[in-house]
Amino acid sequence: MEEFFQQLTNGLAVGGIYALIALGYTMVYGVLKLINFAHGDLFTIGSYLGLTLLTSLSLTDRLAPAAGVLVLAVMVMGLVAVVGALLERVAYRPLRQSPRLSAVVSALGASIFFSNALMLIYGARFQVYPQGILPKVAVNIFGLYVPLVRILILAASVVMMLALYFFIQKTRIGTAIRAAAIDQDAARLMGIDVDRVILFVFLIGPALGGVAGLMVGLHYGQINFTMGWVYGLKAFTAAILGGIGNIPGAMVGGILLGVIEALGAAYLSIAWKDAIAFGVLIIILIVRPTGLLGERVAEKV
Repeated sequence: MEEFFQQLTNGLAVGGIYALIALGYTMVYGVLKLINFAHGDLFTIGSYLGLTLLTSLSLTDRLAPAAGVLVLAVMVMGLVAVVGALLERVAYRPLRQSPRLSAVVSALGASIFFSNALMLIYGARFQVYPQGILPKVAVNIFGLYVPLVRILILAASVVMMLALYFFIQKTRIGTAIRAAAIDQDAARLMGIDVDRVILFVFLIGPALGGVAGLMVGLHYGQINFTMGWVYGLKAFTAAILGGIGNIPGAMVGGILLGVIEALGAAYLSIAWKDAIAFGVLIIILIVRPTGLLGERVAEKV
C-alpha cells in the first residue's frame, strides 16, 4: 500500500507538469483551431532559460532559496511568454487566412528551428541543474513520507491552473478569450480585438509551458534539447484525454495521465511507460473522441 501511495504522489506531480503544458495546447486550439506543435519546444526553452538564469544570476545564493526559485519562475515565465508572442507574430499570424495545413507546416518548422537552436547554443549533451536548490526532505503525511519536491510541484501546478481557470472565467480578457473561441467573427462585431486575444493566448500558454520546463529541471536535475518532443506529445495526449479546447479538461487529463503512467510503470514495467501513455490516447480516440470533458459541437460551414 505504501508503494501505491508513493507512485500516486509521483503521478500527481508529473501529471501537474503535463497539465500545465497541455493548457497551452488547449488554449491555442480553442481560439485558433490549431495544434501548436512548437509548444513542446517552448517548454524546453523554459528549462534551458531557467538553467541559464540560475547559474548566471545566482538567485538562490543572493536570495532565500524559496524567494530565489519564485523570482526565477517569474522570469522564466516572462521570457518564454515573449518567445511565444514572437512565434505567433512571425509563424502564425501571416498564415491566419491560409489553409490550416499551412499553419501546421509552419508550426512543425518552428519546432525544428527551436530544437536545433537549443542544440547549437547549449550543445547536444545533457545539461545538469545545480544540486541542492530544493531541499531533499520528505514530509510525513499520515505515516507516508512524501518527498517535499513532489508536494511543491503539485501545489504550484494546482495554484497556477486554478488561477488560469478563474482568469478565464471571471475577467474581461478571459471573457473575450471565450468569445473568440466560440466565434471570432461575432466577437469582432461585438468590439473584441481578436488579434489582441490571440496574443494573450500566446503569452499565457507558453508562460505555463516554460515554468513546467523549469519544474522538470529542478525535479530531475538534467535536461536535453529533445525532451520537448516527448513531453509535448504526452501533454497533447493529456489535452485530448480531457477534451481538446477545454481548459478544465486539460487539467484533468494531465493529472490522470500522470497517475496512469506512474502506476503502469510501477506495476507493469518502466519500459512500457511511454507505450501506456500513448495507448491511453488510442483508447480515448476510439471510445470517446471528444475527450472526457469535451462536447460535440456543430462545425460552422
